[in-house]
Amino acid sequence: MDNNKRTVVVTGFGPFGEHTVNASWVAVQELKKLGLGSEVDLHVYEVPVEYQTVQSLVPSLWKQYHPQLVVHVGVSGMATTVTLEKCGRNHGYKGLDNSSFCPDSQCCIVGGPDCIDSVIDMESVCKRVTASGPGVTVSVSKDAGRYLCDFTYYTSLYLSRGRSAFIHVPPLGKPYSGEDLGRALKAIVQEMLELLDQAEEKIHCQQHFH
Repeated sequence: MDNNKRTVVVTGFGPFGEHTVNASWVAVQELKKLGLGSEVDLHVYEVPVEYQTVQSLVPSLWKQYHPQLVVHVGVSGMATTVTLEKCGRNHGYKGLDNSSFCPDSQCCIVGGPDCIDSVIDMESVCKRVTASGPGVTVSVSKDAGRYLCDFTYYTSLYLSRGRSAFIHVPPLGKPYSGEDLGRALKAIVQEMLELLDQAEEKIHCQQHFH
């Protein structure tokens, strides 16, 4: 493996409810076709809409790849924009998953903080991507919905100390195609990597001065 390459893992979700084709996984597959450039090793995974699978799969992705960034993508029937989620929440999980299961504790990590913010400044990503004219509208949200999307995001944020991101996409054709969403994901993830690089450079500079 090329040590200079950065590793990024991007996940989408499988079918659930009325979403027999999940726009998030379609968008992630389109991103995989486009790639993130020769400097980035991109791995994509389809995540079943099941709490217990998320609890085992998300830690295994961090352990297996040691990625610089993990981005989870989910569909929201209410979304009309590509939405960057700022934080994940630990409590309030009452909705049953595809296995008709819901955690007894109704939380992700017992004893974990109520809310964890991503280290990535989503407002900044939103502004920068919008300025580049990606052909889709990008917005920012503070509520990922207290279902599998939020559950997955919080779990990843907890494991990575905030080095995760979550993006909600609208259902296909409302108004964007899978290709549109794939292109938007590429622009967004590249901006996120750029911001992470800048943050790390700042940390290195501060270390030199102390």
